[in-house]
This record gives sequence, C-alpha cells and structure tokens, in this order.
Amino acid sequence: MLMRDPLIFEAGVPDRCGASLPDPGVEEASPSSLYGDYARGEIAGFPEVSEAEVVRHFHRLSTLNFHIDAGFYPLGSCTMKYNPKCDDKWAELDGFAGAHPYLPDDTAQGALELMALLEQYLTEITGMDATTLQPAAGAHGELTGLLLIAAYHRSRGDSDRKVVLIPDTAHGTNPASSRLAGFDIKGIKSDSRGLITAGEVEKACDDTTAALMLTNPNTLGMFESEIVDVARVLHDRGALLYCDGANLNAILGIARPGDMGIDVIQVNLHKTFSTPHGGGGPGSGPVSVKKSLEPFLPVPRILRDDSGWKVREDIPESIGRIRSFFGNFGVMAKAFAYIRSMGPEGLKRAARMAVLNANYLKQRLSETYHLSYEGPSMHECVFDDQHLKKTGVTTMDIAKRLLDYGFHPPTVYFPLVVHGALMIEPTETETPDAIDAFVQAMELISAESEQDPEIVKTAPHNTLLRRLDETRAARQPKLRWRHK
Repeated sequence: MLMRDPLIFEAGVPDRCGASLPDPGVEEASPSSLYGDYARGEIAGFPEVSEAEVVRHFHRLSTLNFHIDAGFYPLGSCTMKYNPKCDDKWAELDGFAGAHPYLPDDTAQGALELMALLEQYLTEITGMDATTLQPAAGAHGELTGLLLIAAYHRSRGDSDRKVVLIPDTAHGTNPASSRLAGFDIKGIKSDSRGLITAGEVEKACDDTTAALMLTNPNTLGMFESEIVDVARVLHDRGALLYCDGANLNAILGIARPGDMGIDVIQVNLHKTFSTPHGGGGPGSGPVSVKKSLEPFLPVPRILRDDSGWKVREDIPESIGRIRSFFGNFGVMAKAFAYIRSMGPEGLKRAARMAVLNANYLKQRLSETYHLSYEGPSMHECVFDDQHLKKTGVTTMDIAKRLLDYGFHPPTVYFPLVVHGALMIEPTETETPDAIDAFVQAMELISAESEQDPEIVKTAPHNTLLRRLDETRAARQPKLRWRHK
C-alpha cells in the first residue's frame, strides 16, 4: 500500500470523528435560526477524520517547512537568532498572556512594569535616553523614527529639511520608510571598502538634509568605521543621524550606538532578542532616542508616580499613536526574559560569538568562493557567484542546490551593491561542526558546477516540490487551498 501524499487534503471517511464532546444539556439550535440567510448548511468537502489522522496530517505538514529547529538557517541580515524555548514559557504566564489591553492601570502593574523595565534595558543597551516599545516591526520602527525626526525639525522651524540621505548598502526598507514619512531620498555611494565616508556625507549634506539613515554594522557585515565623523558632519549642519538597528546583535554589550553620535535607532526584538521572525511575524521594533527627541515619542507613555505605573496620553508634543494599545506585548515579554536571563556578560558573549562564527565561516569559504569585500566582518559576510561565471551557474542555482544537502539557503541577491550576492550569517549559536558541514556543502556545489553544471541548474532534486516559477508565484500567488 502506497503512503498517502502528505499534501492531500481530501482525506477522511463519513461520520469518522476525532473528538468526543459531552452532551451540552441544551436544545440544539440550527444555524439558520441564529444567522438566518447568512448561515451555511454544510461545509463542502470538510474532512471527517480521527484524532490520530489530524495529528499525523499537521505533523507531516510541519516537516515540509524548514525551520531553525530542523537545521542550520544562515539567512543574512534580519534573520532568526537564538530563540530559547523557556522565553516562550515566561511569555505564556497567565498574567502576561491573559492580560487584556483594556485592564485598568492598577490591575496591570506587572505588565506595565515589564514594559517600563524593558524600555530602560533597551535605552541602556543602545546608549540612548528614552525608548518606545510600540512599533510592530523593524520597518514600522523606521517609520516611527523618521516621524520623530520630522517632528523635531518642525519644532525648530526647519520646515525645509525634506531630504533623507541613504547609503547604497542600506536595508531595502529604508527608502520606503523615508518616503512614507514624507521625505525625499538622496543616495550616497559607499567606497571601495564597502563603507560610508565622512567626506561623501559632507558633500551630500546641506540645509535641506533632515537625516542620514545608516545601518551599522552595514548590510555587508562591516562596521562603519567613520561613524563618529559622519555624526559630527551631520550635527554641524543641523541634521540628525538615524541608525537602522537590525544588525545590533553584532555589537551588544561591546559598543553603544548612542556613544557613536546616533540620535535615533530602532531595535528589532524579533531578531536580536529571542523571538523568531521567520514566517512573517510577529515582530517588534522599539525605537530609542536621544533627549532632544524624547518629547515627540508616541503615546501612550508608561510613567511612574507615587501610586504606581500609569499609562499617560497627555504628552503635548507627541507624534500620537502609531500602534493599537502598546504594541506586540508577547514579543516584549520574550525579549525581557532573554535580557534578564543573559545579563550584560551574556549579551556581550553572544555578540562576540556571532562575530567569531562569521569570520570563521568567511575564512573557510573564501578558499572556494569569491569574497565581495576584503575588510573584517562583523556578524555576517557576503560572497558572490563570480568564480562560477564560466559555468553558467548562478547564485539562485547554488541556493536551490543547498536544499538537496539539507541546508536553508543564505540571503541571495542582497545587498544590491554586490552582483550575485550570497549573504551568510551563521549567528552566535552554531557550532564549528555545523559551520564546517555547511562549508562542505558549498564546496561540493562549487565542484559540481565545474563538473556537471546541469545538476546544479536543475536543483532541487530531493524536495517535495521541484524548482518553482518564483516570478509567477509572486505575481499570481495562491494564498489558500481550494477543494477540487
């Protein structure tokens, strides 16, 4: 007997049931009596299955998707980091998971204190003066930070500051966030090292410049070594320095953005502090600011008086609400648990291990693949497919072939300054054995590309689905299953 295809939904036998419910003791009401013409009589094609079949079905589905518990997940830039299971446990405590956002302040003191303390921790970690937890994701944090910058300039009468400078190594959301906040965009080119220079910023900055959005470490995985001079140039001309904090995990406990002259930074809790953001969410992108921008932080603010923690809306210069209630509280609870359990030394060690792993991987893999930039790496490194150009094998082919070897591919074709980019981030948790196995797979793919390129160009071969038409999938997505 052949094993049933795990993607077949049309399973089941009439009157088979996977639940045993007690008699409710009340008269059964028909759907039509409750909902009238809006009620459906029967759900067409709904499977009738046993409990075991239900469990097996969803377990099979779970094995079809790659996840951090299944193996090495080397996506570069904003990817999953260490997600201790115990943090989920603390976030699921009844007082947190069961708390309604409309609870009066005096019955939500624990949740309010957690948020207030988390704000303090993030303020200290980033070297800033105040923090809001409300933004729901990294890009939402970018937008919030830019709205704060706009409010700051308006308060000073600088209504002509309508331009945001964005390096060519920026995260892709930076230009979109700037536009959405009402700013115009002006690009800045990085130098041969992949870094921004104070000289380029000085040439681009004038009286119309509101801010520079800088990712540090940048998307090439390199530290912006001239950041202090860049900040000085901007401040001398009345502009501000925004830092995209998506790569903060590389410098935790070692260097603070606020000490580098940064005025605003968003922190991705769903990357750096315990919650995985693979699969689309949930996220959380708190924003930390210097004192000059604190009056404009969104409401509600959590402040303390003699009677305890209070939610305050009466902040006259605030940019207003940017999120329902307080933000994604479950993510905050996990981040709080992670920071408390790790402590200052633990966070510092995590950053050092992330940098060590990235440089170890870079050294191993540079013996086979072309390294795009030669400078020292932080948490990630970027290779490309240049050495395979004559074989016709591309970065996408390498990514697909990695699936056959049991590895999730790294980030491909980003950053845009590198043609055929392979952005690889091993994170702080991977062992040398895991990194060595990944390197070995990459070396085998390189050898295959030279000896039998078709096997790479037609990969993957061992997955449930073969290579998809990704362009068509993006333009004509099928977002739900339909019964035939």
